[in-house]
Amino acid sequence: MNLFLWILLGFLVICALAATFHRNLLSTVIIFMGYSVVMSVIWVLLQSPDLAITEAAVGAGVTGVLFFVTLKKIRQVDDEYSEGKKHEEEKQD
Repeated sequence: MNLFLWILLGFLVICALAATFHRNLLSTVIIFMGYSVVMSVIWVLLQSPDLAITEAAVGAGVTGVLFFVTLKKIRQVDDEYSEGKKHEEEKQD
């Protein structure tokens, strides 16, 4: 069990570094959700089920949904901006 805990801790470090240096925002959100799930497993191994449930619900659930909604809003703004720019370029031609 001690080895399993060390493997999970190593995975947490890898997830933190990957989320920091990854350029694709969607992949970063998914990595962050994986980090939260692994953290909830660690809380269970540390015999703290209340924190595990909270981490899984808030970290992977609610925060992940909020990040996905934010990405959708950002991409919608970017799409509208690029469409408006294309429309202006067509007017100039």
